[in-house]
Amino acid sequence: MRHARHLLAIALAAALAAPTATLATNGYFAHGWGTKSKAMAGVAAALPQDTLVAATNPAGMAFVGNGLDLGVSFFSPSSRGYEANGDFSTDAMGFPTAPFITPGTYDSDKDLFYIPSFGYNRELDSSHTIGVSIFGNGGMNTRYTDRPVFENFAAFPNQLAVQDPSQAPAGTIASPTGLLFMSTPQGLVPVTGPADAPNNANPNGIFTATTPTGVDLNQLFIEVPYTLKLGDGRQSIAIAPVFAIQRFKAYGLEPFRQLSINPDKVTNNGYEYTYGAGAHVGWYGELSDRLALGASYRTTVWMSKLDDYAGLFADDGEFDIPAMFNAGLAYKVQPNVTLAVDYQHIFYDEVSAIANANDLDITQCQAPGAKPAFCLGGGSGLGFGWDSMDILKLGVRWDQSAKLKLYGGVSYNSDPFKTDTQGLFNILAPAVVRWHVSVGATYAYSPKDEINIAFTYVPKETFDGTSPTITSAQSGSLYMEQKDLEVSWTHRF
Repeated sequence: MRHARHLLAIALAAALAAPTATLATNGYFAHGWGTKSKAMAGVAAALPQDTLVAATNPAGMAFVGNGLDLGVSFFSPSSRGYEANGDFSTDAMGFPTAPFITPGTYDSDKDLFYIPSFGYNRELDSSHTIGVSIFGNGGMNTRYTDRPVFENFAAFPNQLAVQDPSQAPAGTIASPTGLLFMSTPQGLVPVTGPADAPNNANPNGIFTATTPTGVDLNQLFIEVPYTLKLGDGRQSIAIAPVFAIQRFKAYGLEPFRQLSINPDKVTNNGYEYTYGAGAHVGWYGELSDRLALGASYRTTVWMSKLDDYAGLFADDGEFDIPAMFNAGLAYKVQPNVTLAVDYQHIFYDEVSAIANANDLDITQCQAPGAKPAFCLGGGSGLGFGWDSMDILKLGVRWDQSAKLKLYGGVSYNSDPFKTDTQGLFNILAPAVVRWHVSVGATYAYSPKDEINIAFTYVPKETFDGTSPTITSAQSGSLYMEQKDLEVSWTHRF
């Protein structure tokens, strides 16, 4: 046990030290946990193969024996970003009638991340086990550096404005939004004034977008599953307390300060850590020598609030981790060939910051005075406009010999967005991928030790949409492609 505690301490330290454990596959959840599961596109509800099965169905830990798994994933969500079209609306003078994104392609950089994982299981007796699994649950990351994505969402620093463009002072021209310009031989020049002028639209540039632009959300999970075998020992139930650590920062979102009930808590406040807990319950049963079933439910993981970003996320920075349901079956079509199917449902629609729509009339949020609850940071504040997600996974395992196992799998997830008008805010999290194709292998180089490898390719997917109340008629496309390589070591004792 002393050896196990030492390994657990090393694994936990490695996980906490990981610079950016960022995933974005099924929404922002991982497509699977454990190398063998990931090699089969994430199936695991009815096919326990290693100590990371707890992340999908903790009841499977009753059937993996004494041992540990230590792995690392090399994840590349590239390419990902946004392509803005040139169809933004203008008036007769050529002034844009609403904020717009400069036409072109915005491709996020910072494209390689590593995600450690660790699992340990101990049989207490013939009916009970206890273990621990540490893994990256998910996250989102974008970092646009070529130019500020939202550079056209704020006035020039200290630019003056009038409420009624028809009342522009003599010698000036007002845009549809009331911003004042002066005609010169070099073209239209913004009319500026003192920062404390009552009609200053951008005092000292506090709303001017900067680079990099993006967000960084990482989640580390620790589950401690306890299992009990039932009856003749071919079924098990489990409960696992779930602990989570979340890290977040946002940058380059200065124009959105205008839309927030708490403008100083929107962007560029560095990393903030939050902590939370939930529970995971599961059942697994071998109905025959060939057929197994499994199911699990993980509650919402209730997190402490992101106080430094209370003006960005709904309900003063609340960002809980959604609940998740898994069900599956595994069937041996041959003694050495197993097919497995999983269904997964992620309850994104139950977390306000993720589910709330962003295609709202935000003009009221820009007005002085008290702001409506749907403004950023409010009780029903703007969100990413995601719906709940359904995922279907199919995997196959071929036990080619006592030493070699080969895997393959494919999965498909439903569209995360409620409508095609939710696109703009999701520049920060372009989680549009749908298909996952995986392969992998296990080689047992000793009776107690295995090396496992899994590779997953996620074909490029695009999402065409608009944000009519933010950028008016302008349209654009979110896009993403991914690759993931994981290697792990399994030791049984």
